[in-house]
Amino acid sequence: MKRLMLFGFALLFAGRLALAADDPAAFDWPRARALYQRQQQGEQLTPDEQAYVAQAKQLHAQQEQSNGSGAGGEQVDWQRATKLFQRSQRGEQLSPEDQAYLDKAKALRQKRPNGGGAKEVTGPATGGKDATGLIPLCDLGTGKYKGEDGGLYGGGKNEPTPELAAAAKKELAKIRPLGADGQPADDGKVALLSVGMSNTTMEYSRFKQLADADAAKSPKLVIVDGAQGGQAAAQWLTGPESRVWQTVDERLKAAGVAAAQVQVVWLKQANMRPTEAYPEHAKKLQADVAECLRRLKTKFPNLRIAYLSSRIYAGYATTGLNPEPFAYEGAFAMRALILAQGQGAADLNWDAAHGEVKAPLLLWGPYLWADGTKARSDGLTWTRDDLTPRDGTHPSPAGRQKVAEQLLKFCKTDPLARGWFLAKP
Repeated sequence: MKRLMLFGFALLFAGRLALAADDPAAFDWPRARALYQRQQQGEQLTPDEQAYVAQAKQLHAQQEQSNGSGAGGEQVDWQRATKLFQRSQRGEQLSPEDQAYLDKAKALRQKRPNGGGAKEVTGPATGGKDATGLIPLCDLGTGKYKGEDGGLYGGGKNEPTPELAAAAKKELAKIRPLGADGQPADDGKVALLSVGMSNTTMEYSRFKQLADADAAKSPKLVIVDGAQGGQAAAQWLTGPESRVWQTVDERLKAAGVAAAQVQVVWLKQANMRPTEAYPEHAKKLQADVAECLRRLKTKFPNLRIAYLSSRIYAGYATTGLNPEPFAYEGAFAMRALILAQGQGAADLNWDAAHGEVKAPLLLWGPYLWADGTKARSDGLTWTRDDLTPRDGTHPSPAGRQKVAEQLLKFCKTDPLARGWFLAKP
């Protein structure tokens, strides 16, 4: 679903194109890659298509010995190389040994026909349109969209109510460096975890690089990317032993973070291939995210605040993955969660004084949608250069940089975030 997955698939199938070159009719590897990508996006393949992917993987296993060798017959473990690549893309610092192994795998991959697989298409997005005519939620004010008023917090307001701000300050006061046992410790940590899909991890991995290099960031803050490609809102509603939650555990462990130290979450989510009209699809997204938040609170008992963001502009989309107006309307689902909690929804209760705690306190993170090239009130735009030409949905390097900068600015300047982010608030 994203560049990282395309690279991983190419590594997994490195050398298979060489096999097909000897006998072009032997196997259609581009088709296998396309099926794999659809599968990672959450599509249900037909039995025949599933069998084709399985056959491709079987051929990979059969050819591992001959095609996994480097110069002098040295073997490359492509699964290990893929994991190392994923770690590096998340901003992790690899050991010299791991970095050398990844470099070797990349060098071998480039020696294969077509570089070991299809290369990422570069250039501006080519589909869709430059603007939709929709008004960003932060600019809608007292206007209406399908019966909904504007403002991130409703009623045309982009700031939390005094009551919500007071509640947030109460929770913010509890965020402090904790040891692995969850107790306050001078050498403890505050962990910020991302939760979301492919776009989220692509953007957050760049944010992590920027934030970790920022001298203003608190040295007690550990930034961990829990977002994963192919794991949209509905895909997080699986058991604790599922791959998505195991991956979160693995990434926390790699960062030296215990579950008790996770105190802040940035959640940016959507659902894949929505088809229902508004408000039905937004209600489904709202329900899925609500359940995910409850699971996060159960897994991370010291989680205090979750900052919510919705999608970037999707007017250039060329697939049904999450085009407009679904991307725009997803913001109403996020807002509905915040408003429901503020109205006392028991299944989103954050305050022990009002019963069993079920969720963290919810606030808006950066609101990222703008109507394409039409600048919103603060100047934000989304040009074709900000999205990939592959599908017009995933951010290009320029788009990832734009989101990363928006998130970093939010963390450093928002009065309800900077306290835990900055070394000197």
